[in-house]
Amino acid sequence: MRRSGPGRRKTVPAIALAAVLATALPGPSPALDALDFQVVGQDKDAALTKTLRSASLLLTQQADGATDPADLFAAARADYARILGALYAEGHYGATISIRIDGREAANIPALNAPSRVGRITVTVDPGPQFAFGTTRIAPLAPETDLPEGFAPREPARSTLVTEAADAATLAWREAGHAKVAIAAENVVADHARNTLSADIRLAPGPALRFGPVTVEGEERMRERRIVKIAGLKYGERFSQTELDRAAQRLRRTGIFRSVTLTEAESPVSGDLLPIGITVIEEKTRRYSIGAEISSIDGLSLTGYWLHRNLTGGGERLKIEGSATNIGSGESGVDYAIGITLDRPATITADTTASLTLGLAHLDETDYTANVAEFGLSFTHHFSDQLTGKIGINYEYAEGTDPTGDFRYRSLSLPLGVTWDRRDKTTDARKGFYIDAEAKPFSGIGTTGSGVRLRFDGRAYRSFGENDRVTLAGRVQLGAILGSELMETPRDDLFFSGGGGTVRGQPYRSLGVTVNPGQPDEFTLGGTHMAVVSAEVRTRITERIGVVGFVDAGQIGVDGFSGDDDDWHAGAGLGLRYETGFGPIRLDVAAPVHGDTGDGVQIYIGLGQSF
Repeated sequence: MRRSGPGRRKTVPAIALAAVLATALPGPSPALDALDFQVVGQDKDAALTKTLRSASLLLTQQADGATDPADLFAAARADYARILGALYAEGHYGATISIRIDGREAANIPALNAPSRVGRITVTVDPGPQFAFGTTRIAPLAPETDLPEGFAPREPARSTLVTEAADAATLAWREAGHAKVAIAAENVVADHARNTLSADIRLAPGPALRFGPVTVEGEERMRERRIVKIAGLKYGERFSQTELDRAAQRLRRTGIFRSVTLTEAESPVSGDLLPIGITVIEEKTRRYSIGAEISSIDGLSLTGYWLHRNLTGGGERLKIEGSATNIGSGESGVDYAIGITLDRPATITADTTASLTLGLAHLDETDYTANVAEFGLSFTHHFSDQLTGKIGINYEYAEGTDPTGDFRYRSLSLPLGVTWDRRDKTTDARKGFYIDAEAKPFSGIGTTGSGVRLRFDGRAYRSFGENDRVTLAGRVQLGAILGSELMETPRDDLFFSGGGGTVRGQPYRSLGVTVNPGQPDEFTLGGTHMAVVSAEVRTRITERIGVVGFVDAGQIGVDGFSGDDDDWHAGAGLGLRYETGFGPIRLDVAAPVHGDTGDGVQIYIGLGQSF
């Protein structure tokens, strides 16, 4: 990019040379007395000042408590380029930057004569006027090219928009099959007399190409043929950047590889076929995890799993997981469960994963005990990184005892589900939404009823304030069983409310449906309808510590919702969060605010936000 008129007072020498030579010079290293950072001139504004301060390495070192003269000298020399880059990004091409170390311009201090002491540093920036775009031309353009909205005459001439426009035009050609598109000529000129920036970029699209042969490097246990199958690049199909990116994502999604890189050959073969090389680094084959969560009423929950990432060299993933929940609970006995899952990616299509599952559990609930088993086959299809669909067939068996006697349930089901995850972060979302919905038609065997079980879980997040320090989070859970009578429905398909996953402040699974009310054999079952609403206000006090205020409300019904006061309950409380880098540690304290299912304060501890 060319520019004329006043600018930096000196060309910035190499930072590395200054740092290396300065560190060789002896001398004391007293603390920095003062660092003044000033933005002057008529075109200064608060937002620009904040941007420039964020770009300054000197201010970063001051915040970190740096005092070494060599480090400060190197940072001062680096700040010319860093601040100038930030000015260009905001459309200021006639700026003046002065960085003085004890009265001497840092750019004028020879590297061999670096200061042995730094007492005062003064940074003065005059941004000058903000330039506007003059000519904005990129040609030729591929069909359906979407250039940045601000890349137009008379708009603020931010340098980032020039880069974004060139990238967008190049990507459009690659999407159209022109993998070797290149910038043939680039003429970007700043006119300081008119305060304009003109950009004229010529592209050379090159020929339209198709995906050619795929080669693999770096595999150890994984079979090459399976890597090519999982990547899913179709020989002879028109080249597309989107398909190339999806191939890399498919390989990463298996969890087998620590690193995945796809590269294109320098030139096509056999006319228009472009060879693709895949380079992988495999992860360790085995992994295990142990987790715990504790509640003052629900007791201790322990979970863990053992995982083999690549069982037979074809990407098959074997996972064995177990749990023991409600340990020490005053409301129910201990529940045990073990599950085995075998996943195979790229089954039927490159985006489809087949799963075999086997689950066994012993449930010791407040009003019944049961042993349950489930066996199923399912297929999960990834429509995109955010959207997945699932279909399967399951056989479920349960036998147990409640106050009315023994029971047994057997059923075949066909679960159909979809998950749409647009959260920015799964363990601590601040923006976006999450939707998980399932319809499970089931056919009972013997005395078991038939019908459909519907379930919906929707979450939304929005942040505001400085650095998005405040987050509003909301969750809605809905459930319904249609076509099957209450006593004919498998117990673990029924809905309860209460506890950390639904209504905090109320005991675990405390709200259900009373069977035989007023009789000696009175007991509580889950309902056929459920609605739970949760809301949180999350505020970060520091980068690691946050506080949360929350309220939850839940309702359980049979054949719909009657609206009776005893059909719903609510809880509210406060929480503390401590960020660990892989998710916040959660401490919630909650109490009942409506209903008669709970009494007293409950405490919840876990990893990650509650939802």
